[in-house]
Amino acid sequence: MSVQGKTLPGRYYTDPEIFRRELETFFCQMWFCAGRTERISNAGEYFLCVIAGESVIVTRDAGGALRAFYNVCRHRGTRICAEEHGKFSGRIQCPYHGWTYALDGKLLGAPHMDETLFRREEYPLHAVHSEIWDGHIFLNLAPHPRPLADQLADLPKKFAPWGMQDLRLYKQIVYEVKANWKLIVANYNECLHCPILHPMLSGVSDPMSGNNDPPQPTYIGGSMQFRNGAQTMSVSGERRRDYLPGLDAAQRKAVLYYAIFPNLFLSLHPDYMMVHRLWPRAADRTQIVCEWYFHPAEMAKPNFQGDDAVEFWDVTNREDWGICELSQLGISSRAYQPGPYSTREALPQAFDRMILDREREHGNR
Repeated sequence: MSVQGKTLPGRYYTDPEIFRRELETFFCQMWFCAGRTERISNAGEYFLCVIAGESVIVTRDAGGALRAFYNVCRHRGTRICAEEHGKFSGRIQCPYHGWTYALDGKLLGAPHMDETLFRREEYPLHAVHSEIWDGHIFLNLAPHPRPLADQLADLPKKFAPWGMQDLRLYKQIVYEVKANWKLIVANYNECLHCPILHPMLSGVSDPMSGNNDPPQPTYIGGSMQFRNGAQTMSVSGERRRDYLPGLDAAQRKAVLYYAIFPNLFLSLHPDYMMVHRLWPRAADRTQIVCEWYFHPAEMAKPNFQGDDAVEFWDVTNREDWGICELSQLGISSRAYQPGPYSTREALPQAFDRMILDREREHGNR
């Protein structure tokens, strides 16, 4: 007889030291999604990515290649960029003593340094590993990471029909959620709560439908089907846009929901893509960036509409965030004890196992 799985002990959601270790294990050792390539389309455009106490400059060099650097001057350690995003005028300059770097990180100028003793080539900006997958930018803070392809496994082939690199941003909403990041991941990966918490969602999609993939070490997810004649996830369920061009008949009838560890939720619809990026800020606080992407050919049409999808998911998001905050409050109680998982909560249970497995791998208990 198998032992019934239970949720994690409360300390995994409230202990600042466990939170610190998780940042190191998941966000400093794994590839995480930092944003989309369209945000830095041209040389010198940049945005900052802040995670685990680190600030990273993400930009493109003069040749258009993706670059990422710690936001730290090699002179006195000053943080170089303070603005969240912008464009460099052909070079990166520290505001303190004027050390100046090329867009590829090489040190160009260091005022008042004795050139007979000082070698500029020894002081480039500290680089951060960066790669692109289908329009998504990934970073890795580890000194010698395995290729991103190893972490993504079979997902590039699985998601290729959606043509994510061709889609363009329509709208972004940033949420500040008073809950541990793992509660948000677990909530995303089951829909037993949907009939109670999400009446609008349950009206256009069957919470008990679809199939989950076998859990993988770096992702979990599956599909859900439409109901009541709906063709997309929106307030009315009416599809007001053409299908994404690469989808076959079966792919047009379902929505894929995948959590790619540690911080990317991909929700792939027949006519648009929704993305969540999670940024853990404290043991009980997570910033969530949610974005909606559509095909540019649809967005160029004079009668294009995208707010039906945004309004639908904004309501659903807020319902989810609210219940996650209530979960955080309950788990913080001295009365909390781990509760049993049902047989239909295999994905959250697999996520918990992954958390414990990586904790053991890194020698944390």
